[in-house]
Amino acid sequence: MNTLFRLRRSLLALTLSTLAAVPALAQQPLTIGLIPAEDSQAMIESSRQVLDSLQQQLGMPVKPFVATDYNGVIEALRSKKLDVAYLGPFSYVLANQVADVEAFAVAVTKKTGQSAYKSVIIARKDSGLAKTADLKGRTFAFVDPTSASGHLFPKAGLLQAGHDPESFFGRVIFSGSHDASILAVANKKVDAAAVADRILASAIAKGQVKADELEIVWSSNPIPESPMVWRKDLDPALKARIAKALANVKDLPWGDQGVLNGFQPTSDAAYNVVRDTAKVLKLDLRSMK
Repeated sequence: MNTLFRLRRSLLALTLSTLAAVPALAQQPLTIGLIPAEDSQAMIESSRQVLDSLQQQLGMPVKPFVATDYNGVIEALRSKKLDVAYLGPFSYVLANQVADVEAFAVAVTKKTGQSAYKSVIIARKDSGLAKTADLKGRTFAFVDPTSASGHLFPKAGLLQAGHDPESFFGRVIFSGSHDASILAVANKKVDAAAVADRILASAIAKGQVKADELEIVWSSNPIPESPMVWRKDLDPALKARIAKALANVKDLPWGDQGVLNGFQPTSDAAYNVVRDTAKVLKLDLRSMK
């Protein structure tokens, strides 16, 4: 009887300790900051399946957070209100400086199968434009002032080649989208434009433009995709679980990137190209939204 009593007491103690751990887990969710959008709820919903997958794999609540701008996400990381966040390349470089975070994973989509892309400057083959020097005095299209591949990286590339975009071109426009810039070149509305190579490839695949009619005048070094970052002081065991869970996220939509084929490991060093570009442009990273 004494042995049976002791066994029952041990089982009761184990049950009570297990039950006691459940509320503690529920009170400590993994908080994830997402890239800001005009409609925060839409941003959360577009990432819902990924968040649900993480929650299921980790066995703990996953709570999304969307600030009004990148600085809001960075401040939440700095004040330890967030554990993990999804940031743009330029905003990550700033966060690494001020919030003690590091990049650890980057999305790989089924569409591209890659975790990096390039900025390219394109022109029509019949234009006679073959190198950046040929663009002097011509009409040129950037995408948007804050676009990495549609403005910042090509602008830095031109400056490094000795061409100041402010005075080098005859006329500069901001088209508003990569597709618009591609079509502007194809339809001879501008002489050349800077766009993302993956979006150019998509436009060619869709038959919107013909590859044999376009010339790549310049290409950037690989630009790393937007990273997942975590606070450096997170528990190492939790970090390992998070990285493993993200790697297992497949066949689910992720914001505007499309269907995921998992997240692969990355590192802070992968974003040195972003730091170099910021230095060339003398950018105030706090202004990057």
